[in-house]
Amino acid sequence: MSNSAPNALARLVESVQFNRFVTAIILFAAVLVGLETYPALMERYGPTLYMLNNLVLTIFTIEVVLRMGAEWPRPLRYFRNGWNVFDFTIVALSLLPGLGAYALAARLLRLLRVLRLIRTLPDLQIILGALLRSIPSIGYVLVLMLLLLYVYAVAGVFLFGANDPFHFGSLHTALLTLFSILTLEGWVDVLHIQYFGCERFELPDPALCTQPIAQPLVAVGYMVSFVLLGTLVFLNLLVGIVVNSMDEMRKSLQESKSPMPTSLERQLLEVQARLSEAQALLESLSKQRPSA
Repeated sequence: MSNSAPNALARLVESVQFNRFVTAIILFAAVLVGLETYPALMERYGPTLYMLNNLVLTIFTIEVVLRMGAEWPRPLRYFRNGWNVFDFTIVALSLLPGLGAYALAARLLRLLRVLRLIRTLPDLQIILGALLRSIPSIGYVLVLMLLLLYVYAVAGVFLFGANDPFHFGSLHTALLTLFSILTLEGWVDVLHIQYFGCERFELPDPALCTQPIAQPLVAVGYMVSFVLLGTLVFLNLLVGIVVNSMDEMRKSLQESKSPMPTSLERQLLEVQARLSEAQALLESLSKQRPSA
């Protein structure tokens, strides 16, 4: 293959029109997968949808071949990009013989093609890369949150277990209750049960209210402190970690896309450096020459 051929392929796969076409095909594949969830449509238009699915698979295969050809004479450089490996894996698995016998696996593979949309949209790549970068920091925050849940769950069993066995009757029940409170769902009702007692503010199961105890101050301090720490502090901390990772990811992408100097520019820089060295050497020699 001549040098002009791979250069033409590289220009093709890097062109805006080609990537827009691939994006449109990915969206079309997503629509096809969605249509397959309607049995009535599959019964009526099943052969047509299967034909369109095969057409999409053919286009994806041609795209992989073109991108590998753009790396000629070293086509294996195609696999240096993680997104290329992801695309190749999906297409290769879709082409496996006998996969049609496993309808569920085939449909899941067609569903995975929708994720290829991330490759064509740089902003989505930034978000995904930021999430992956922030996993270590998020892990430590989650450990702190688990400790917070455990401490408040044990305290909730001791403080409110007798009055509210439905929400705080055991450790695992208290953990589930506090986890739901982290979503700010129904925490006011749980507060009212502890504030007024299960006799005045009934439990979801009234038969469990055997020892009604009203603890207004304790209930307010417990619930408000948990909501503030669990939702406002920890969740905002998670958001801050992700935002910081997105900024770092955006900067790294900008640095990777910054234009590198061409060979001619590098040669000019080398010539300028050597001229400056020669000029400095001449100046030093002229200073060392004895005056007449």
